[in-house]
Amino acid sequence: MEKTVRIDGEQAVGAGEMQGARRATGVSPARGGSEARRGAVDVEVLAKATRRRFSAEYKRRILREAAAASEAGEIGALLRREGLYSSYLITWRRQRDRGELAGLSPRRRGRKAKAVNPLAKRVAELERDKQRLERKLKQAELLLDIQKKASQLLQIPLASLDEDGST
Repeated sequence: MEKTVRIDGEQAVGAGEMQGARRATGVSPARGGSEARRGAVDVEVLAKATRRRFSAEYKRRILREAAAASEAGEIGALLRREGLYSSYLITWRRQRDRGELAGLSPRRRGRKAKAVNPLAKRVAELERDKQRLERKLKQAELLLDIQKKASQLLQIPLASLDEDGST
């Protein structure tokens, strides 16, 4: 009696038989069996996971249920049932203690906006003026150096200023 082998759920072939150009194992001699080894595995690309967001009412409900838990293991069962971590309870309790509405409302992620200093605009303006005046002073000092050198070359005496500012 000859043994039969089931191939891909489609056809039965004798153990040592050939079926056309295919072997009984379902492996094509031209392809070397790469299809048979891979099988009919369908690779599915999963969508990118999204971050869970919990409403303030949901947080309050979970905290009430956790506070009502009196027996050992009830809080663990609650967390498993809801798919939560124990760190959520700790964080939500701290938020509740800081203020019921403010602590339990969802927060925006990312960098926090800096507080605007009312004098910052004025300080920036004064710094720009200072830099502009420093550039003018440097330019005036360069012009004075050029005048001194020119007067030395031409041997023209420059009037010197006294300490009181008179010539």
